[in-house]
Amino acid sequence: MQKKISARHFDLTEDLKEKAEAEMDSLTRYYDNIISADLVLDMERHRRLAELKIQVYNQTIASSAESDDMINSITTAVDKVRTQLLKYKGKLKDKKPDEISETKNSITRPSTNAEDLDI
Repeated sequence: MQKKISARHFDLTEDLKEKAEAEMDSLTRYYDNIISADLVLDMERHRRLAELKIQVYNQTIASSAESDDMINSITTAVDKVRTQLLKYKGKLKDKKPDEISETKNSITRPSTNAEDLDI
């Protein structure tokens, strides 16, 4: 997964960057095929805004969160993306069994009974 963290209107500290990377890495526990993650952190007066965009195959999942603390904003944005990832993964699982059953029915398996085999 490619990670990109950007900061607007403030300098990004190492501690905040490490915390944000750890939160984004935790998303791979729920879905392995994340292509990229883009986190934009914005600070205005009393607002701390975190915007997270995740690129998965054929879809972009995005969320944003706002609070008085930047770490809380990051955690909330990651939680929202986690919920959307689980929903996306569920949709993929719903589609897959149909495809698998169709391929199983179309494949003819050779008989393994000794009576059916010419020896």
